[in-house]
Amino acid sequence: MDESTQTPMKGAVRDAISEQIKHEFYSAYLYLSMAGSFGVANLPGFASWMRKQSEEEREHAMKFFDFLLDRGEHVQLQAIDQPPYAFRSPLDTFEQALEHEKEITSRIHGLYDLSVQEKDYPAQVLLNWFVVEQVEEEKSATEIVERLRMAGENSTALLLLDKEMGER
Repeated sequence: MDESTQTPMKGAVRDAISEQIKHEFYSAYLYLSMAGSFGVANLPGFASWMRKQSEEEREHAMKFFDFLLDRGEHVQLQAIDQPPYAFRSPLDTFEQALEHEKEITSRIHGLYDLSVQEKDYPAQVLLNWFVVEQVEEEKSATEIVERLRMAGENSTALLLLDKEMGER
């Protein structure tokens, strides 16, 4: 599409999407760090699950990245914070992942609210996908947290969960 015929994007929405790209890449870094922690703990199934989650978060960042490019916007990438790299237990790791997903959900909702306020209809369409995706992300993390709580200190149950997570 010719740039002159594109609907101009509001600066506030553009800037908020740029900020969200940073958060999505941070999510990818966080889950990769968690994968590394599981690798060190000899839990390859959990490590594999987190690697796949990291890849998914990178894809989310690229959806926002490409959206800005499709709208004729320059993408200004921001610095990504260093994630933690050591976690107390698989349960602690997934509890942190769940809390992180809740934070991302809140950010997506705020971005959606802004796009409604600014009447940025293309952004609303994009963000509808993310709203649905976040329901799935929180559900998945919650299920794993609950299963880890049920397993407790039972190493056999943990190893079975590890095997299952590796089949994702």
